[in-house]
This record gives sequence, C-alpha cells and structure tokens, in this order.
Amino acid sequence: MTENTQQQPSAPNSELPTQYAPAEVEGKLYERWVERGYFEADAKSDKPAYTIVIPPPNVTGSLHLGHAFEHTLIDALTRRKRMQGFETLWQPGMDHAGIATQNVVERELAKEGKSRHDLGREAFVERVWKWKGESGGQISGQMRRLGDGVDWSRERFTMDEGLSQAVQTIFKKLYDDELIYRAERIINWCPRCLTAISDIEVEYQDDDGELVSIRYGEGDASIVVATTRAETMLGDTAVAVHPEDERYKHLVGTEIELPLTGRRIPVVADAHVDPEFGTGAVKVTPAHDPNDFEIGQRHNLPAIAVMDEHAVITAHGPFLGLDRLEARSAIVAALRAEGRIVAEKRPYTHSVGHCSRCKTTIEPRLSMQWWVKVGPLAKAAGDAVRDGKVKIHPQEMEKRYFDWVDNLHDWCISRQLWWGHRIPVWYGPNGEVVCVGPDEQPPSGEGWRQDTDVLDTWFSSGLWPFSTLGWPEQTESLAKFYPNSVLVTGYDILFFWVARMMMFGLYAMDGVPPFHTIALHGMVRDERGKKMSKSFGNAVNPLDWMDKYGSDAVRFTLAKGANPGVDVPIGEDWVQASRNFANKIWNATRFALMNGATIEGELPPAEQLSATDRWILSRLNKTVAEVDAFYEDYQFSKLSDALYHFAWDEVFDWYVELSKTTFFAGGEGAKASGRVLGEVLDVLMRLLHPVVPFVTETLWTTLTGRESIVVAEWPTDSGFRDEAAEAEIENLQQVVTEVRRFRADQGLQPGQKVPARLDLAGTPLAAHEGAIRQLLRLQPEGEGFSATATLPVAGATVALDLSGTIDVAAERKRLAKDLAAAQKEKQQAEAKLGNEAFLAKAPDNVVDKIKGRLAKAEADIARIEAQLAGLPAA
Repeated sequence: MTENTQQQPSAPNSELPTQYAPAEVEGKLYERWVERGYFEADAKSDKPAYTIVIPPPNVTGSLHLGHAFEHTLIDALTRRKRMQGFETLWQPGMDHAGIATQNVVERELAKEGKSRHDLGREAFVERVWKWKGESGGQISGQMRRLGDGVDWSRERFTMDEGLSQAVQTIFKKLYDDELIYRAERIINWCPRCLTAISDIEVEYQDDDGELVSIRYGEGDASIVVATTRAETMLGDTAVAVHPEDERYKHLVGTEIELPLTGRRIPVVADAHVDPEFGTGAVKVTPAHDPNDFEIGQRHNLPAIAVMDEHAVITAHGPFLGLDRLEARSAIVAALRAEGRIVAEKRPYTHSVGHCSRCKTTIEPRLSMQWWVKVGPLAKAAGDAVRDGKVKIHPQEMEKRYFDWVDNLHDWCISRQLWWGHRIPVWYGPNGEVVCVGPDEQPPSGEGWRQDTDVLDTWFSSGLWPFSTLGWPEQTESLAKFYPNSVLVTGYDILFFWVARMMMFGLYAMDGVPPFHTIALHGMVRDERGKKMSKSFGNAVNPLDWMDKYGSDAVRFTLAKGANPGVDVPIGEDWVQASRNFANKIWNATRFALMNGATIEGELPPAEQLSATDRWILSRLNKTVAEVDAFYEDYQFSKLSDALYHFAWDEVFDWYVELSKTTFFAGGEGAKASGRVLGEVLDVLMRLLHPVVPFVTETLWTTLTGRESIVVAEWPTDSGFRDEAAEAEIENLQQVVTEVRRFRADQGLQPGQKVPARLDLAGTPLAAHEGAIRQLLRLQPEGEGFSATATLPVAGATVALDLSGTIDVAAERKRLAKDLAAAQKEKQQAEAKLGNEAFLAKAPDNVVDKIKGRLAKAEADIARIEAQLAGLPAA
C-alpha cells in the first residue's frame, strides 16, 4: 500500500547486534558507497537533473558546526532526489581563500625567520601550493565522516586550471564590455593583511575611542570641527558646512588656517553636511574618508595621503614615521599645547570597521584599484527575483536581498596579495594597457609588466555554479546540470556570495540564472541562542560529538532545528537525545526482525488486515505525504519532527506494542502483521535515510536483503487511508492513556498487575481486549472482584479493583480538579458561542474549533462525573 523498491533482494538477515555502535559501521559504509559510485553524476543520463553546488569551504578550514549543519541539509535534499530517480549532482570543491591562506603560509615562514619577500613571488606561490598539498583541505576527510554524498570525482578548486581559465575569460569579457575599470578611489585597507578588502568583508563593532573638538582658524574666522581620528587632519584640504547654515555663510569661499601644518584650506558649502550634528562643520580629508572623497570630487579638492600601507604617517614634520595611534595621541597633545582643543570626550563609543580576517581596524585609503561596474549586473540580479525566475526561501528574505542589490556600489576586486588569480592585465613602456584572454598571448618585450594584484576571492567563487561544470567550454555537464536546482546557504552570505553568483551567472550564461531557488538557513548557536565562538568558550567541534554519539545523531539534531532562515540553537543534550532515537530505531527493528517482520510477498488485502494493521498503514501513507510536502518547502525541522513522532510514538510505542499479542498468538494474523511491520519499517527507513543515512542503511539492508538504501526508491503515498481504523485506534489510545494516568496518580508501579473488568461490548475495542490488558497489565476479574474505581472513556468502561492500593481521597481530589477545568472550558466556549458580535466576525473554522472544544468539554464532564460516582465511599 506504498510503493516499494525494485532492487532485487537476497535473503534478508534477521540477525542484528544487541547494540548499535556507530563507530564500527559509519566509515566502512561511506567508503562502500563511494567505491560503488552511488554519488557520481552522469551527464549523459536521460534522468532529470538535480544539482546543488557546495558552498566551497576555505582550503584552510576544518569542519565546524556551521558546515555540518549546511551539509546535513544539502545531503538530505540530494539523497532524496537520488532516490526519486533524478540524476543528482552534489558538486564538491574548495575555495583558495586568498587572504586566509596567504596568512597561514606567511606565519609558517615567520617561524623560519623569513618573509614572502625573501622568497619572491614565484617561489612563495609554489610554497603555498606545497602547503595545500600537504596540509590544506582536511575538511574533505571530515565531510566523509559526516556522510556527505558528494561526487568526489568532480571535486574542484578555485585555483585549478579549469576554474582559472573561467576567471580569466569572464574578466576579459567584462573588461571588453567596459564593466571592469581601473580608478583611484577610497577603499577599505587592512594595514595587517596589506590589501584592500570589500565593504562586506568589514565587520563593524562598537569601540571605545575619543572625540576631540578642534578649532581651525582664528577669531571670527574660526570653525570648530570634531573628529575621532585626529591624525587624519594632516591631510585635510577643506572644511565643509551646509549651504543653508546661517552660522557659516560668511565664511564660505574664504580660507582658514589648518593647525600644525602651515597650510590654509578653503571653507566649502556641501549638502552632505548635517547642520544639526555637532557644530555643523566637518573637516574634509579626501584621501582618508569615503564621504570626504565624494565632497572632494564635487569641489575639486586635492587628496593628500598622509599614511602608508602600514598606517604609518608619511607627512613631513614632527609626526613622520609614527603609527596612526601614536600619531593620534601626539597630534592631540600638540593641538592642546597650542590651545586648539575645545573639548575632549573619552571614552567615546562609536562604530569602527575591522578586517573580518585579522580584526585589525580598517583604514580608509585612497588607492588605485580595479572595479566592477555593478549597475547593470545588479539590476539583472534583482529583476531575476522580481520576475520569478529565482525564488528566495523563505520569501521574507527577499527584502534583504533587494536592499542589497538595489543599492550596490561598484565592487573593488583587486587585492594586494600574491596568492590568487593574478589580474590578466599588462602595462607597456609607453602607457599601453592590454587585457589578455585565456587563449591570447600576453605582450612581451622590454618594459612590459603584468599587474601585481590578484582578484578578490569572491570573484572566482561567484562563477562557482557554472565554472565547476566546465564553462567557458560548452560541456555535457554544463548542458545537463546548469542551472542548479537550488542553492542552500546561510543568510549571512546572501551579500558576500549569493548576489555575486546571481550577477555573474546571468551575465555569463545569457540571462539564465545560476539556480531556480535560493534556500536560506540561519546560523548555528548554542543552546542559549548565543553565537558560538572560541573567545566565548562555547565553540563545539562536531567531530567530538560524532565520536561520542555518531554522525547520525549530529545530523538529526541539526536537521530537527532547521527552520528556514532562522538561527539554530544546539546543545549536547539534544545530540544525546538524537542518539537515543537512533538506538530506539535499532532496538525496535531488532525486535521486529526476531518476530517475523518481512517484506517478502505482497501485502494482504486491506479486508484481511486487522484494524491495527490498517491504522498504521493509513498513518504511514499520511506521513509520506506530509514529509514530501515539508521537503518541497525546505521545512527540515518539521519533516524531522514528523518522522520522529511517527517512528517513536506511533510505530514503536503503539504499533509494535499492540502487535505483540498478535505475534505471540502466531497463525495467519501474526504472518499478516509481520508483513505489515516489514512494510512499515521498509518505508520508514527510506523516509529517514536522507537525514540519518548510516543506521538506516544497516537496518534496511538487514531487513530487505537488498543492495543499498542509497539507491532504493523513495516511497510514494499510495493514497490508502482508513479513517475508521484511525478512529478506532485513537479510541484505544485514549483508553490506555487514561488508565495509565489513573494508575500513575495512584502510585502504582508500571509493571504492577491489577484485576480489571473491561466493558467493551458493542464497541470496536472489543477486538483489542487482549492488547489493552497486556499494555495496562490488567488481570482477569477473578473471584472476589470488587471494583474500587470505574473509568468510562471512549465508549468503554474499565473497572479496577485496587483494594488496599487506591487512595480514594486523592483520586476524588484529582477528579474534582479535572472536573473544574472541564467546566471552565465549557463556560468559556459557551460564552463565545453565545456572543453574536463574535460569531459575526469570526471565520467559520474558528467557530468550528470552539464548537469542538465545547463538545469535548461536555464529554469530559460526563466521564469525570461517572468516575466520581464510581468511587467507593471514603
């Protein structure tokens, strides 16, 4: 009654070890999967394609919880699609991580007392390649530990030959289309990494600094300006005020003295200035501030650089050679000595940009750099989402995307590094500039030299969805697997990476976007919702948890917390609970196999099955449909939760327990239930497999005798439903639950047997008396039976003889409390249903829900009153 796999079975093995030991099976299973080529994608296949590219981890990196989280989600999607019959490609690879990798190798050289300059550029790059071969990419082995179903035969690296050709090709194309240009502008400069970095690689945090107010000029011709970076005043070339500011109109067009320099600078009127902020006047340093640079451009002001690449003062005078922070203190002291300081505030907390790699304070700096003109590219990237070509999930993230692409500034793509894709531009002795494509020979001869900068790492990773498939060559893989089906990535790199891929994909691939859907997930946090960090002491190595609890437990915990676009809290207790779930699956399957569970032969017709069997098959098909719907909506948390509760609550806690009496009785009923249980376990394992691949592979192959669950067919909803059987078992569950609660309230031990009379005549529950008695540890009445408590529930009556064990007063008190709650619920429902204004406005489904609450409250009142009446006198 569900679609079964078509693999040819061998004889199933009913023997399982008593305990599940993940460490003994996970590594062997993964290597078997890889050896058999299960994860390899065939571009020649007639199957429909399903493609996801891995967000390429840095070659310097190792697996952290964020990787494990993201990879679990991608692996679940690709495993399911593979089982559904798609030609599935999960494309692996790594990023060369320009700044990070160069820093690693430079630190190694420093231990030898050398710098990269001692080696020279060519030898240094060779040293980096050597490091990559020996130490880089350790994350690949860790991905295997997690169970990542990537096609290792296609693994790429952003600096490999093919991807380097793609980078050079698109640079040349952009250059020829005048979308790449070279210009002197303000950039974010890291004095530690000695390179420009993009806006999105700057991390802002509140730092304690100082705010110093300085008087420029003398007497009536003086203006007070405030700054947090006093050292930059050495490069001031104007003071700006708002054109409508009456306080300074008489000074606009005049010059005032710039302290400590002997220079005079103009006062200019510019609408950028906020007259309400501070004194309404700002110092203008075009070479060291982006806003000041724009003011300088509007007023033709000179740009005077006063710091070098190390943020050391280069302006001639007493401050020459000082570090920027040393110069700041010295300049303030000199101004104070001249009586120029009007006010000082310390500490002054303000937002300061830091390099995301090394955390050094960024220095805005005027520099000649290469830029991408993003206007037309960003418009296309925005339109692709607006027009529905690409869907962002969850949809509420679209606003963040549009806020970014609609306001994107030109992108600085040059980096002052040696490791990376060198800019393919040559300069001639007479000022010639030649951009060279991948199939062209660079100019040679005396005086020709290549640009020394390399490209921003995000430039090459922006080509990832198509460069990994062979572009610019028109390969079979490109035709088969582009565009990608979905991109799964964190919302935190929506701007870093996703927008870049959208711009380049649409540009390079003739308007075809790189993927159909962008599925954004949140960040992993600790169980208190705090960001994980080594400095906070709450960082977790997922490999430690895998060693302790198994990879399946880590994966299930991460998937169970994955709501679209929402951060994911995680703690070790939750991983332990997932390990318990894996153990529960193992033990229940082991019991089932020992009691005749099988997939051999056809399922008996529904009319030959018990209500219990029909109930679980009906619930199974509903679960298949529910899980499919959640997958299509990227609701990993909900699908994991649905599978958890179906497996643990319905299959293991109810169906297996209800079937024990059938199995023990033997005969045709036991055979039918064994076949049903085999069917349920077969389908359940296949549903669980994408999230917990290892334990399900072991159990499924043992149950079925087939080759591998990795290449089994994904279950489909057969449409079988039996609402009558579901209602019947729901009533049975109510009886068992109510009696169990009563027993617990009386302090009875779970295994303690109690004489009972079951009045099930005329109800569907009559067929379940044996199961009810076994589940509730109820003995036959026997001689001398005297009911001390009567529980009417779900149309049945359970009379218990608790002579000598029941606390009548306690039970009366409990029932009185339950009765009061039911009566209150009834009153509230009646009040709402009697309110004409409410009924006029409330939707029909809300009214129906309240009517249902009223009916339940009335039934509860009748039941509880009957129980009270059945209690013996105190």
